[in-house]
Order: sequence, then structure tokens, then C-alpha cells
Amino acid sequence: METTHLCINKLYAKHNPPSYPTNMKTLHFLVSLFLPFFFLFSSSLSQSHLPKQCLDDQRAHLLQLQHHLYYAPNFTFSSKFELWDLNTHCCSWEGVTCDALGHVIELDLSNRNLSGSFHSIFNLHYLQHLNLAGNNFNTTLHSYGFDKLQNLTHLNLSSSCFYGQIPVDISYLARLVSLDLSNQDSCYLRYYTILNPYNGYDLLPYELERPLKLEKPNFKTLIKNLRFLTELYLDSVDISTQSTKWCTTASLVLSNLHVHYVLHSQDSFLSKLIFDENPISYLPPNFLEISSRLVFLSLKDCNLSGHFPSEIFLSPKIQSIDISINEFLNGQLPEFSSNNSLQSLSLSYTNFSGKLPESIGNLKFLTNLELDDCNFFGPIPSSIANLSHLVNLDLGGNKLSGSIHSSLFTLPSLKTLHLGDNQLVGKIDEFPNASSSLIQELSIGNNYLTGPIPNSILQLPSLERLYIESNSFSSMKLDMFVQLKNLKGLDLFNVSLLIEGNNRSLTFPQLESLSLSLCNLTEFPEVIKRQDKLISLDLSDNHIHGVVPNWLWKSTLSSLDLSFNVIDFPNQLPLTDANFSFPMLRELNLRFCNISAFPEFLKSQENLEELDLSNNKISGAIPNWVWKKRLHYLFLANNHLSSLDQLLPNQSLTSSKSSLARPICNPSQLMIFNASHNNLSGPIPNCIGKMNALYLLDLQGNNFSGMLPKLSKATHLYILKVSENRLAGKLPRSLAECIQLEVLDVGSNMMNDTFPFWLQKLPYLKVLILRENRFYGQIKHLKYKFVFPNLDVLDIASNQFSGELSIDFLQASRLRSLKIGGNKLEGRLSTSLANFTALEVLDLGNNMVHDTFPFWLEKLPSLKVLILRANRFYGTITKFNSKNGFPNLRILDIASNNFSGNLSIEFLQSLKAMMQITNDDKAKLVYIGEQYYQDSVTIFNKGIGLFYQKILTTLTCLDLSNNSFHGRIPEEIQMLRSLKVLNLSYNSFSAKIPVALQNLKDLESLDLSQNDLSGKIPPQLTTLTFLEALNLSYNPLEGSIPQGNQFSTFSNDSYRGNPKLCGQPLSKKCNEVGLLMPPPPGEEEQSWLYAMSTWKIFLIGYGSGLVAGLCIGYTVLNELGNKWVDKFRKHGKRNRRSR
Repeated sequence: METTHLCINKLYAKHNPPSYPTNMKTLHFLVSLFLPFFFLFSSSLSQSHLPKQCLDDQRAHLLQLQHHLYYAPNFTFSSKFELWDLNTHCCSWEGVTCDALGHVIELDLSNRNLSGSFHSIFNLHYLQHLNLAGNNFNTTLHSYGFDKLQNLTHLNLSSSCFYGQIPVDISYLARLVSLDLSNQDSCYLRYYTILNPYNGYDLLPYELERPLKLEKPNFKTLIKNLRFLTELYLDSVDISTQSTKWCTTASLVLSNLHVHYVLHSQDSFLSKLIFDENPISYLPPNFLEISSRLVFLSLKDCNLSGHFPSEIFLSPKIQSIDISINEFLNGQLPEFSSNNSLQSLSLSYTNFSGKLPESIGNLKFLTNLELDDCNFFGPIPSSIANLSHLVNLDLGGNKLSGSIHSSLFTLPSLKTLHLGDNQLVGKIDEFPNASSSLIQELSIGNNYLTGPIPNSILQLPSLERLYIESNSFSSMKLDMFVQLKNLKGLDLFNVSLLIEGNNRSLTFPQLESLSLSLCNLTEFPEVIKRQDKLISLDLSDNHIHGVVPNWLWKSTLSSLDLSFNVIDFPNQLPLTDANFSFPMLRELNLRFCNISAFPEFLKSQENLEELDLSNNKISGAIPNWVWKKRLHYLFLANNHLSSLDQLLPNQSLTSSKSSLARPICNPSQLMIFNASHNNLSGPIPNCIGKMNALYLLDLQGNNFSGMLPKLSKATHLYILKVSENRLAGKLPRSLAECIQLEVLDVGSNMMNDTFPFWLQKLPYLKVLILRENRFYGQIKHLKYKFVFPNLDVLDIASNQFSGELSIDFLQASRLRSLKIGGNKLEGRLSTSLANFTALEVLDLGNNMVHDTFPFWLEKLPSLKVLILRANRFYGTITKFNSKNGFPNLRILDIASNNFSGNLSIEFLQSLKAMMQITNDDKAKLVYIGEQYYQDSVTIFNKGIGLFYQKILTTLTCLDLSNNSFHGRIPEEIQMLRSLKVLNLSYNSFSAKIPVALQNLKDLESLDLSQNDLSGKIPPQLTTLTFLEALNLSYNPLEGSIPQGNQFSTFSNDSYRGNPKLCGQPLSKKCNEVGLLMPPPPGEEEQSWLYAMSTWKIFLIGYGSGLVAGLCIGYTVLNELGNKWVDKFRKHGKRNRRSR
């Protein structure tokens, strides 16, 4: 039985043989019967009866080919060379095979490092096999006449740096049996590795991504004439434009393959499918039928989603499955039977979940098991110890729990064991036969393991890489690793490390990489002195002080991280010393090192690709020598830099003629540039917009002025952040050409433009931030709907937009955060907002919206933050159509409107999320928003706004202040048990303060001021031990102020305007007679600001307390003194620069 192989890296296929008329079946049978014998006869004849000398014309064509080929082993240098010995006949030349008549029928020039032209090949009309794989041609194929080779049966052009459109001529090669155009990217990666031998990345820079494309002809056109095709390899060929038609195309192709490759019977079947790196997105309905007889399946990085059928794992013939890097693909592993044939299984970076079945031990042929970075949980099955053929086991990056059984270390064939980044606990026991183990790489880091490192691990004879970082192991000595003679990589990040005095009698293994980050080191470890092969060294996050010693600079060093140490560099290095060889670094990280100048030794670092000097004290201009041509990543954020480069005397920041000659324009490969939060000024150089490799540009928090430059050449730009500058004018229309752009942040500038609907040309745009500019006009899009199909965040707050808000142009199922506050929007609130089911943050504050309370927003299941403050909302809040309430709403601000009536129990019952208690001690620090954007919010108290740069999901606030609510505060408010901030001030609430407030145990700020509350302050409120801010001023309260706990910390201002109150902290004692005098005019504001500046509100870290636990990077308010008070007088809120 013959097997058909189809390997298409950017396409799916299915097996659905059609029915054919009887005469066609007969014809196919005859063709299939005699064709193999014909090929066999031709092959044996050509190889058995070679003539002494080949034909002259064949020799001439081969000599012409040799003349036009070059030897190019390093892609940059080419030289002529002799492929063959001209003193012999051409049929004996290496790679040349002739038939009996002297015609060249096979030409194999694979893996020769060839470049140049090969046009003369197409004069060899008898050619049947052509193999040019593994060369360095770096050219297109459209100029070659493939259609001239009508006898060709095998064509292999893989991994030779071909790019551009696949020529239609190939579709005319009707006799082709095997076609391989795959893996051109591996050729370019080979080139990049030559240039950057220690780059450590698997990804190419954008300027080197030049794929083969299958557009015209498309896949159907290419394949329809290739009737005998049985093997097709298109790995990494770009056919993404046809990804939506892959199922139809595959059906056609595979039906042809089935009919025309029947050699002995109609039992021929598809056995090999490879569709890696193509956005095919979904599996066909009959995928189970297609895969029923598969042997090899690879759907890696195909953007698959939905549920993967577990029956595939149980197919009796399947030997290899790779569906890794499909992050939205769900599934579970089935129970495996003992007759399973699986040899390799990779589910890495998918959304597979569930427990690992104990029956996984039945996969007795398994050699490779990669289940890393999924959502598996539960214990590691003990049956894995039965997999005697297992070579590679990767279970890292899951939620696996329990202990690590020592039997895993005794698997006889195991070479790689990755168990890191899980929730594994306990002690690892000693295990037998360590001396016979084949384990070369062991990763158990980022777990909760305890006890000492087993001596068995330190006796593994083949161990080359050991990662044990971030556990709770007993203290270790660096000398304990001397037994591992073959060790090349060691990661001890966040390990309690004891480094004793030098012991020169011990021979430490010669490492290539060493990480001692966060190990409480106080000096540079002298063990590094004797490391002569070190390539990567990480000593970051320690307590090292002083000058970097000369012996640290190993000549082999390529990557060095000294971040978070207070270090300095010697003024001069012994560069003239014959025994000293300074390394040619490629990566240097010096974040938070208290450095005040660019280190001088960087001048000579011509190979530097990554430089991180962020969060230091560097001032002045960036030296011109920093701008290396090969620079890929430059991080200079949070310094005091004033200029991007050092201008020559005849240059100026505004000179257009000299802008291209500026040093900053030198880097041609710059991919990431972050110079945010400095003192950079002047216009942004135009040449930045012409850096076609630029991936991320972050210049926010500076003083740049002028207009944003044209960015038409920055076609790979993914993130652009220029907020918090003084940029003016319009948004450059060239932004529409940055088709990869996902994040655009131009907030807090002085731009003057209408809403940029023209950005609809950016198909991947997720975040659009225009806040705090001068954008104006109405927001209406009359032509199309859903012009921003992938928009996740829209922030246009604090501009001058007007009219009624139309949001029909937004994709309702995608938008997560909508901030339109601080404009001049009016009219009613659009009920279409109820369709935005992904919405988490909705901020409409400070507009002129005139409507009743939007109870229909209950339909939004994900809504967490709702800001309606300072509009013209009116009426009572009593009637709700849904019993579901707001299931996730944790911040509700409807202050400064015209709401009236009683505070209804129905309304309080609708706030479902506020009723749920969260254990802050165990809760993870999760913020609203994604990695590329995190939401912020301003919470008001007595007219003072506290700005939260990030919003923890546990922050729960209810602000009903400055409305016309009246009646009693209902006891049912105690249902909102997770409240941390409650503001009911400036209303007309009456009666007593409800004792039920004592049940709000998490409450940290309570403002009931400016109401008509009477009676005594309930003494039960002293049980609110987290209460840090209390304002009961200007109510007709009476009696003694409760004492104890937090109440002993509150000042007079918490009780001002209550003449019948007495006791501490007021000066009036409770046994005195008389009333307190009202405050003089203007004292209220002054006293409140004074109170705010002296409250003990701790705003640092992640400890207890509202601002302490929920806000990052602030300092204690009372340390800010009068400067802080003055700032709030002027602005009414506090702005903070992001870190």
C-alpha cells in the first residue's frame, strides 16, 4: 500500500474521494499500473548504462551554470569557485546523473552555499530531478522558465532564500510527483544567525522577512494540472490571502491526489498533514473523517479556536500530533488505550485544560511530550514513569500541583525535563541510578518546592542546563554545583545563596550562561574570575555596590544584566593590555543602577543590539556613538535626557535638510525605542518615521513639540505612544499606512483635528487614545458600520467633541473600554450600548447627557466601571427590568447629577458584585485592562480627585454624592459588603446614621457630609478597623464622638459643622454647655485641604488600606506638604506620570 503525503504549511486539506465513470476508472487503473514500471525502467537504465562522456550540449549548459554561480557561505561575501572537475566527463560530476543517452536527468546542488543565477538549468530539457535546497540565492523565481522542464518529476527549492510570488510556470509541470517550496524563512534565519551567533531569538527582524507568496497563481491554479503530485511542501509559504477558502481548495486538491495516485488499490490514504503558521482559524466539519488514517498531523500556529476533538488522539495510526501555539484552542486529553501509536504529542501554548489522565502511561511509544503553557491542573500522573522511550518531557507553565515523584528522574531515555512555572510543592526525594541518567536539561523553577536540592540531581553526569529558580529550597552554596562537570547553564534566580570565601582547589564547571539575579549578593562573585566561556551573565536585583571589576569582562561575554545594583564603571579600561580582551556585547541591561552618564566603554561596542539604561539619572544629550547601525532595542525611559543626539554646530532641531544626517538616523535595524519620561524637546526627527524595522516607539512624557512626523515607511510599527508632550496640528494621514499598528496613544497633547475615521484602514488597531487634546466636532460615520473591527479601547475623553454620540461604527462584540468623558456630548444615551457585551469600563462623565438612569446597562455582563458623574441625568432610581442586576460592577459614580427620591432597596440589590467579599490577602494583583493598556480612574472625595493609574479588580466604590436623594439611608446598604469607598455627601438624607454600616468591614473611606443626618454617631462604627477617611461634617449630629481604633486618628475636620457633637478630637468636652461657633467664610476649603494633607493615608506598596493596596507609586500625602495642597487648589486633582 502506498501512502500519499501532503505537507502544506498554510492550508488545511480533507479527504473526500469523488465518484468517477467506469471508463475513467479503467484509464486511471491502467495509468497507475504501468506508470511505476515506466519510471523504474527509466531510472535503472539511466544508472546502469552511463556513457563514458556526456553530450556536448549538456556539458555546455552545466559549464554555463557553473560560470553564473557563486560560493556565498556567509550571505555577504561571494566568490567564483569550481563546482566540478573539468577534466572528467559531466555525467561523473558530483550531483549530476545522466541517462543512457548522455542526457542530464538529475541535478542535485543542495546545501552548497550557492548564490547567483541558474537560468542555464532550464536548457536541460530531460531533467527529471532538480534539487537546489539549502542554498543562499536570495532572489525571486519569476524570471526562470520552469515550464521548459516538462519531464521534471521532483523539484526541491526549499530553504534557499527565495521570495516573492511563486511563478505560474510551475503549474505547467504536469509530471511533478514531489514539489518542495518550504522553509524559506529558515534560510533567512540561518543568515541572521551568522550575523548574530548569540542572538538567542527564533524570530527574524522584519527587514529579513521575505516569504514566498502564493497569490497569483493561487493554490487551486498551481495544483490543478499536477495530476501525479503526491508530495507537496509549502511550509512557511504565505497563502494567508486564501485562508478563508482553504477547506474548498483542499477538497479539490486531495480528491485529485487520491484518484491519480492509486498504485495498487483504492486503499491509498492521506497520512501527513502540515499546515503550520497559517491563519486557517477553524477545523472543517468532517475533520474526524479526514484524520482517521493520519500518521502525522501538524497545525502549529494556525490561529485555531474552539474545541479540538479528542478522538484524534485515539486514532490507531496517528504517531505525531503538533497543534501548539493556538492560544484559543480548547480541549482535554482522553483516556488512552494500550494500543495507541503516539510517538510525539505537542499541545504547547494552547488552552487545553483538565487533569492529565493516569492512562497517559499507556503511550509506550512516546518519545516527545510537550504540554507546556496550557491550563492543566492536578497532580503529575505517576504512570509517566512507565514511558521508557520518553526523551523530552515538558509540563511547564501549567497549574500542576502536588509533589514531584523521583521516578521521573529515572526514565531511562529522558534527556529534557521541564516542570517549571507550576504549583508543585514539597521535597524532592533522592533517586537511584543518577550516574546512568541521560538528563541534559532540567527545569523545576518557579514552584513551591522545599527542602535541600537532592544530591542525586547534583550527580547527573550529562546535565548541561539546570533551572531551579524561585522556589523555597534550603540555602545553597555555589560550590555544591562543582560536581556537574558538563554544566553549561545555571539559573539560581531568587535563591537563598551562600557564597563562602574563595576555594581555589574546587574546579567550577565552565558555564555559558549564569543567572544569580535576586540572590542577595553584596559583591561580584569571584567564581566568575575563572569562567572563560561565559556568554550570558545576569547579576541583576542584588545589593552590589561599587566599581565593576575588570575581570568581569570576559571576552566571550555577549549578554550582561547588572540592573538594580548601585554600580559604577572605571574611567579607563586596560584595553592596551595584551591579557585583557574586552567583549563585544550584544545585550547590556543597566536599569536602576544609579548611573549618571552613558558608560564610555559603549563607544567601542559596534555589535550592540540591545541597550537598556532606563530608570537612571542620566542627563544631557544622547551621545552620537550610542546610535549603532546594528542597534535593535534601545530603552532610555525615566532619565533626565534633553536631546536625542548631539547636534553639530551647523545643525538645528528644526532643520529639515540636516535631519537625515543626524546620528539618530543611523540605526537601520532599530525595532524598539523607548525614551519615555525624559526632558526631550523640539520636534520628533522625521527620520524616525522612515525606520522600516521599527516595531515599538514610546516617547510619552517628554516636551516634544511640532507635528508628529510622517510614518509612511514605518510599516511594521505595532505600538506608538507619544502622549504627554506638546505636539500640535493634525494627526498625520500617513498613519493609515502603518497597517500593523495595534496601539496608538497621542493623549495629553495639543492636537487639533476631527475624529480620525480614516484610521479604519488599520485592520489590527486595538487601542486608540486621543484624550486631553483639542479634537472637535461631531462623531458620526454615515458611510459604513464597524469601521474599527478589532478596537478594544477607545479613549477620547477631555476633548471638544459635541453633538449626540453615535457609536454604531464600533464593533459591539469587541470594545472593552469606552471613555468619552469631559466633552460636550448631549442628548440621550444611546441604547445600542446594551449590545456592547464585552464592555468593562464606560466613562461618560462631565458631558451634557440628559436622560434617566440607564438601568438597561444591566445587560452588559462584563461591566466593571460605570462613570456618569457631572451630566444631566435625572429622576428616581427604582425600577429595574432584570433580576440579574449588575453582576460585575464594582465602581459606580453617578455624582453631580439630578437624581432624586429615596435610595431604593431594588437599586442596592442590583449591585451584585459589591456584595461579594474578596480575600485581598489571597487575591492576585489583577488590574482592569490588558498588558498593552491598563484603565485608570479618578475617585472624588469632597471635590478632590484621587487619580488611580491602575484599577485593581478588587476596588469597590459607590459615589452618589451631589444629587437630591432624600429619606433615610436604608439598612440594606450593608449588603454591599465589599465596599471600600462610600460617598453619599451633598444630598438630603435624613434620620439616623444606620448602625448596619458596621457590617461593611472592608470600608476605608466614608463620606456622609452635607446631609440632614441626626442623632448620635453609632459607636459600632469603631469596629471598622480599615476606615482611614471619615467625613461627617455639616449634619445636625449630636452627642459624644465614639473613641477607639481608627476613630482616634480622625481630626476635627471630620466633624466640622456639627455644633452638638462633643468629645475628642473636638476641643469641646461633653460636660460643657454651649454651642461651637460656625467656621468663618472660606475656612471650609482650607480646613478640608489641611485635613487631606495630614490624613494618615499610606499610598505605597501593596499593603492594607485603600490607596495602599489599590494604587501604585504614590507617596504619603502628608509628606507632600504645601506643594501638594497648592496643586490641588489649582487643578482639583492629581496627575501622575506613569512609571
